[in-house]
Amino acid sequence: MTRNAPEDDVDESRLEVGKPKTWAAGLPGVAVSLARGMEQMGPARTLSTLRLLNQRAGFDCPGCAWPEPREADGGHRGPAEFCENGAKAVAEEATRRRVGPEFFAAHSVRELADRTDYWLGQQGRLTHPMVLHEGATHYEPIAWDDAFALIADNLRELADPGEAVFYTSGRTSNEAAFLYQLLVRSFGTNNLPDCSNMCHESSGAALSATTGIGKGSVSLADIHHADLILVVGQNPGTNHPRMLSALEKAKAGGATIVAVNPLPEAGLMRFKNPQNVRGVLGKGRALADEFAQIRLGGDLAFFQALGHLLLTWERESPGSVLDREFVERHTHGFDDYAAVVRELDWDEVDKATGLPRAQIERIARLLVRSERTIYCWAMGLTQHRHAVATISEIANVALLRGMIGKPGAGLCPVRGHSNVQGDRTMGIWEKMPETFLAALEREFGIRVPREHGWDTVDSIRAMRDGRARVFFGVGGNFASATPDTQLTERALRSCRLTVQVSTKLNRSHVVHGRTALILPTLGRTERDVQSSGEQFVTVEDSMSVVHRSRGRLEPASGDLLSEVAIVCGLAGALFGPEHPVPWTEFAGDYDLIRDRIAAVVPGCAGYNERVRHPDGFVLPHAPRDAREFTGTATGKATFTASELEYPAVPEGRLLLQTLRSHDQYNTTIYGLSDRYRGVEDGRRVVFAHPDDLAELGFADGDLVDLVSEWHGTGAGDRRATRFRAVAYPCARGCAAAYFPEANALVPLDSVAKKSNTPVSKSIVIRLERSTG
Repeated sequence: MTRNAPEDDVDESRLEVGKPKTWAAGLPGVAVSLARGMEQMGPARTLSTLRLLNQRAGFDCPGCAWPEPREADGGHRGPAEFCENGAKAVAEEATRRRVGPEFFAAHSVRELADRTDYWLGQQGRLTHPMVLHEGATHYEPIAWDDAFALIADNLRELADPGEAVFYTSGRTSNEAAFLYQLLVRSFGTNNLPDCSNMCHESSGAALSATTGIGKGSVSLADIHHADLILVVGQNPGTNHPRMLSALEKAKAGGATIVAVNPLPEAGLMRFKNPQNVRGVLGKGRALADEFAQIRLGGDLAFFQALGHLLLTWERESPGSVLDREFVERHTHGFDDYAAVVRELDWDEVDKATGLPRAQIERIARLLVRSERTIYCWAMGLTQHRHAVATISEIANVALLRGMIGKPGAGLCPVRGHSNVQGDRTMGIWEKMPETFLAALEREFGIRVPREHGWDTVDSIRAMRDGRARVFFGVGGNFASATPDTQLTERALRSCRLTVQVSTKLNRSHVVHGRTALILPTLGRTERDVQSSGEQFVTVEDSMSVVHRSRGRLEPASGDLLSEVAIVCGLAGALFGPEHPVPWTEFAGDYDLIRDRIAAVVPGCAGYNERVRHPDGFVLPHAPRDAREFTGTATGKATFTASELEYPAVPEGRLLLQTLRSHDQYNTTIYGLSDRYRGVEDGRRVVFAHPDDLAELGFADGDLVDLVSEWHGTGAGDRRATRFRAVAYPCARGCAAAYFPEANALVPLDSVAKKSNTPVSKSIVIRLERSTG
C-alpha cells in the first residue's frame, strides 16, 4: 500500500539541525532507498524496478551520468548497481501517485504557485496533456492533436523563427535529442539552450581550447588504476554517489585521494559501501588522504601555485619533474604559460585560497611522485566568473606531467544529469560547428541556419526584452533551475506561449506564458511501444560510453507519449506531410533514427549495431586514445596563460555558493533530509563558519535574510527571506545555501567569462536579521 502525496506543505518551524556526518552511505543509505521505494511504489514494484536499474537489460538511471562497469575493462556489474539517490529518482518516476485532470480541476494555478517545489513534485506523475488558456484560472485537458496544432499555429505566427526558444534537459534520450534539434533547425533557428549552459559549459569551453574536445579524457577503469586523484569542487557523496565505489576501488589499489573543497563532505571522509560487509558492519574506508579547505573561487590560484612549484623544482633539478618529451612533442604555448606562473605572487595565493603553503607544497609533491594522476571536478569550479581560466589551469598542470592520453590519468569533468553529455553530442547546442550543420543538410535535404542561437542566459534576456515569444522545454524545470528567479519568472510570464514536456508537476507549470501547455511523457522506467514494436533508447554517460536503456513498467497513463513521439507529432503539425524528414516513420521505429545519427554525428558509424553490444560502445576521443589534439588551433594541446583572479568580498560580507541537499537531485526535491549535513525537516538554511556568524553579530539558529549585492549590469540587491543560520565548518568568509531557494540571489548578468554560465558559486551577500 503506497502513501498518498503530502497534503500539507513544508513547515520550516519543524526544521532541526544536528551534527554533520563524517561518513556516507552504509545501512542508512539502504534503509532510505527501500523506504522511499515502498512509500512511492509499494514492495513488489520496488523490487522489480530496482533490479533493472543500470543493468544491461534494463534502463539507465534518470539521475546522474556516472558510468557503469564494462566487461571490456574488466568490470562487473553487481545486482544493485545504483545509489541511494538513484533509487529515489526511480521511486519518484515509478510512483503510483497521479496528477490527472481531476487534480487540475481541484487546484487553480494561483493556488499551485503558492506551493513549494517539494510539494509540487510529490503529487505524482502527469497523466494527460493539459492546456491553460489565456485568462483561465485552471488547466484543462486537451487532445494531443489539438495541442500540436496550437503550438504549430503559435510558431508560424512569429515574425521570425528566432522568436522561439527550445530548451532541453539532460534526461532526454539521444534519439529524442537528435530529432529535437533537427526540428528546431528545420524551423529555422539555433536557439537551443540546455542545462549544460548552467553547469559544465565552462568545462567544455576550457577543454575545447586546451585539448580540442570538450569532454573528459578518462574511463572508469582509469579511475580504478590511478595513483593520485584530485577531487575538486565536487561532492560525490550527494551528487554522484556511485563515484564513491570507484574511489574505494582506487584506494584499495593504492591510490592517494586529495579533496579540495570549501566544505568538508562526508562521502570524501569515509565511505561505508552498502554492498560489502566492511561497509555494512565495519567502519568502511577512509577516502581522502588530504583535505584542502579552500576558499570559494580560490582554485585558479591553487592550481597556479601547483604549476609554479612544479616549474621551480624542475629548474632546480632538470628532468626530474616535467614530462619534457610530452610537452615538447604534444603541446603549444608552454613558454607564455611558464612566464606568467613563474612570477606568481604568493601573498595573493594566500588571500585567494586560505590554504597553508605547506599543504600546497605537500600536494605538489604528490603530483611529482604520481605516474597516473586524474583531476575530477564539478560545479564547484564551473560556476565562477573565472571558471574557464580555472579549468584551463587544471589542464596546464596535467600537461606539465603528461597526464593526458595514458592509462590511469586524465581530465574528468563529472557531468551531472543523465545524458546531458549525449544531448550535446546529438546537436543540442546553440553553436554547433559547420561540419555538423552541413551533414544535416546533406542527410535530410533541408536548409539549416548558421547564425548562432541563444544559450540559457541569453534566452532569459530575450524573453525579458520581448524578443522571444514562445518557450518550449523538453524535460527539466526551467523556472527553478535558472538564476535571478524573479526576473526569470517575469520573462516566462511575458511569453505568448510556454510548453513543458514533463513527467511530473513542477514550478515551470505554474510560471507560465499567456497560454500554457503541459505535455506528459514516458519516463525511463516505462515500456515504449510504437507501430514497429517495443523500442529502446540510447544515452551517453559522463565518460563517452553510449548504451541502451529500455523501461519495463506499464506507462503511468495510456495518454502518455514518448519524447520521440512528441517531437515527431509537433513536426508533423508544423511542417506537414511533404517535409523531407520522415517524421512519421521515425516515430514508429527508432532504429531509423539511429541510422541517421550514424550518418550525421561524428564517431557514430554503425550506431545500431554497436549499441546492441551489451556494454554499448565508446565514442572516439583523440587526446585520450592517441595523444592527438587535432581539434585545437595548432593541432597540439594548448597551455593557457591566465592572470590570477579570485572574488573580492567587502568587509562584513560573505561569499555564498548554492548547492544541493542530500535529498534532492538538481531541482527535484525528494525529501527534507540532508542527513550528511545534519539538517532535517527543512531547507531554508544558510551554512556559515561560527566565527563569521559571531563577527557579523549573529548566532547559530538566528533567522536571517540573505541579500546579494550586485554592481554590474542590472545592479541592485536581491533578497531571499527567513533562512536559519547554521554554524558549520565552512571555509572562513564562505557560506552555502540550497538551490533553487537561493537562485533568487544569482544576478542574471553575473556570468562566467567565455561560457556565460551563471555564477552561482560566488555570490556576495550580507546577512540581515529577519523581521517578518
